[in-house]
Amino acid sequence: MKQIENMKQYAGILRLGYLSKNLQPMLHQASIDTPGYADFLENMLIKELEQRQLNDYRRRTKLARLPRAHELDEYDYKASSSIGIRQMTQLRELLWVDQLYNLVLMGPSGTGKTYLAGGLVNDAIKKGYRAYFTTMADLIGVLNRKEIISSAMSTYKRYTKAHLIAIDDIMMFPVQKSEAVALFNLINHLHEQCSIIITTNKSPSQWAETLDDEVLATAILDRLLYRCEVIRFEGNGYRMDNRKTFLEKE
Repeated sequence: MKQIENMKQYAGILRLGYLSKNLQPMLHQASIDTPGYADFLENMLIKELEQRQLNDYRRRTKLARLPRAHELDEYDYKASSSIGIRQMTQLRELLWVDQLYNLVLMGPSGTGKTYLAGGLVNDAIKKGYRAYFTTMADLIGVLNRKEIISSAMSTYKRYTKAHLIAIDDIMMFPVQKSEAVALFNLINHLHEQCSIIITTNKSPSQWAETLDDEVLATAILDRLLYRCEVIRFEGNGYRMDNRKTFLEKE
């Protein structure tokens, strides 16, 4: 027992978390299966690696702040004619992220833009990319507070090192001039270094009205649309067509 406790301690010092917690049951199983030394060591290392990969995935998923619905395996093609199976397959391969293309999802509220954006970020995380999901409101909050709150600066730094960022509901509401400039500076920094997904219910011509600055709106759009696929969503909102109630009808 002393030897096992020492081994657990050594594993902890070496930051082998899975081995530290599971050494005793692994030794017990080895006494039953009697593997060779090399096989036993390989199995321990594989288990440790798998646990680290799982922990890393969980950490990146938490940081990504995905919307509640984001599993594209459950995408309802009947509810939306904007995306076909072939297009979805191509999007989920994420080759466009490696090629630094952007994606603009444009259309009325409730047509599936957020679901698709969140789903692609989720797929990217599974494949090991640094990917994040944020709303325009939350992003503006980070930009406003990054110089005075350390957590906001940490979030901002993560964004600047991302492979993929989804910005949901961009230009949904008017922003102040300083906020618009900060948004431009971020997008300009990310330009041709990171892929960006934009969801919006405003046409490009309406962006200038939201920002109250045509020159700034043009500069932002110029960088987003340079290498970009635009997908237009149409039809009634999914939530309105599938509205749920709780009162029983007479």
